Amino acid sequence: MQQNTNDNPTSRTRTWLTEYPRALPLAVFLLIASITILSVVVIERAERERERDRLDDLAMEVGSTLERRSYAISAYLRSGAALFSTLDEVSPSTFRRFVNELELGTDYRGSDGIGWAEFVQGSEVEAFEDRIADATGSAITVFPEPEFARQRVVPVTYLNPLTPRNARAIGYDMYSEPTRAAAMEAAILSGRPTASGPVRLLQDSDGAEPGFLIYMPVFERGSRNMRLRGFVYTPYNGAAFLQSALDVASTDDAALRLYDGRVSPDTLVAQIEGDFPSGIAVNQEINVGNRPMILQAEITNTYSLSTLSMLTALFGLMVGGLLTLVARLLTQQATEDQARLSFYEQQNSIRNSLTRELNHRVKNTLANVLSIIHLTRRRSDDLESFADGLDGRIRALSATHDLLTQSEWGTTPIGDVVAAELAPYTGEQDRAVETGGPEVELAPNDALSLGLALHELATNAAKYGALSLPGGKVDINWEKVTPNLARLRWTESGGPRVPEDRVRGFGTDLIEKIVAHELRHPVDLRFEASGVTCNLLVPVREREDFVMREKARQRELESKTD
Repeated sequence: MQQNTNDNPTSRTRTWLTEYPRALPLAVFLLIASITILSVVVIERAERERERDRLDDLAMEVGSTLERRSYAISAYLRSGAALFSTLDEVSPSTFRRFVNELELGTDYRGSDGIGWAEFVQGSEVEAFEDRIADATGSAITVFPEPEFARQRVVPVTYLNPLTPRNARAIGYDMYSEPTRAAAMEAAILSGRPTASGPVRLLQDSDGAEPGFLIYMPVFERGSRNMRLRGFVYTPYNGAAFLQSALDVASTDDAALRLYDGRVSPDTLVAQIEGDFPSGIAVNQEINVGNRPMILQAEITNTYSLSTLSMLTALFGLMVGGLLTLVARLLTQQATEDQARLSFYEQQNSIRNSLTRELNHRVKNTLANVLSIIHLTRRRSDDLESFADGLDGRIRALSATHDLLTQSEWGTTPIGDVVAAELAPYTGEQDRAVETGGPEVELAPNDALSLGLALHELATNAAKYGALSLPGGKVDINWEKVTPNLARLRWTESGGPRVPEDRVRGFGTDLIEKIVAHELRHPVDLRFEASGVTCNLLVPVREREDFVMREKARQRELESKTD
């Protein structure tokens, strides 16, 4: 039992490749692209985890540094509170000597210095201004002007180092501002250094950057009711305080933000921004002056892929392109193989048809020879004329075949085809065939098909029709119906009556099926009682329409031969 080629997996694959030549290269490219993208995503995810771990370390390191800074300044404030609580009065020289002995110099690590703010009753403000002016030799004015009903006034008395920037804060009543006042109240209750929330420092004239203060209350020693004498404090510019931690940590590709208690735009104390925020951030809780704050670290400049991801993407692109090219070559080879197979099948079909046609033509040729002999004998008076007529008709029959085969690479006029096929049945004394029509050039295949039809019609007429009896006549006329189409009419008259119960022969099928198919137009073949009529429509094509195709086929045949 013969196996069906469609059940062969190799054949099915080849068929699929030829029907969808772009599917395999596209599928290969999409597969490699998907694997590459997945690999890049996995690599980038690992990179993000690594960056997050690095952010955790950075936030912990910066947070620890900030806490150490605040603990150090808190220790200084505690020592100052202990010293000032033993004094009857904090004079400018005493405060200045205290600050100098701390040996802080000009490096306060983000702090604007250390200050003393004396507690004053609202009714004692003028006396306070006079007393401090006498002690410092400079006039001092408490601002904003305190309300008479307010009992607590805490003006900035001293602030070292006394720079022009810090001098702006001298005399400012810090209790007049709610955030500062709340921090001072919390410090009084706890008795420890206490930081305030975000405020605008008076040292910053433009007030563009927020800051905060750490207060340490000073009580009169030996007082039963712990009478408040004032506050030793330090003001911090938020940005400078945060920047001071960068001495121990690198933040070239990270942003830092310090928030008061919770992450919110209105609680922002300080920030160091990068170029492009990425949204990959970690939060670290720290304690600054007994106040909870949140340090946020965020990766920046992460819009570009990592080096490993770029190498992976480049490698995937190269592999995808190479495999796509290989797949394209495979599909192209399969298409060419399928085209060759189709060509061989077509040639095999043509070979079988030609074999049948050859057998049929041999029989018709023998019948034609016999008909020529009978026709020549009827029209010859002696043996010599019989031999001459017979020789001429046999040669005309041979010339018909030569004409059809030799015109394969050029056009052939309809008149030549008609003359070649009907030459055995015409002569100077016998006007049994009449032809006429304009000059119309036919392509080789069309000329062969027309010649085949005329051969069958002529053979049939010689055997059974108008050319089988003396006095019979065949009229062949042709004309151009359109620039691309010609019509040829075959009409028989004077021949034997066509029987109604005639048997359909191979010649009829040949004309109505094969010839009609080759000429791409139906053939109107009628067996009337008075004689056979046939109308054929023949394409008229430009020479370029078939010469290039024939040359291409010839080159393909030559390449297959090589």
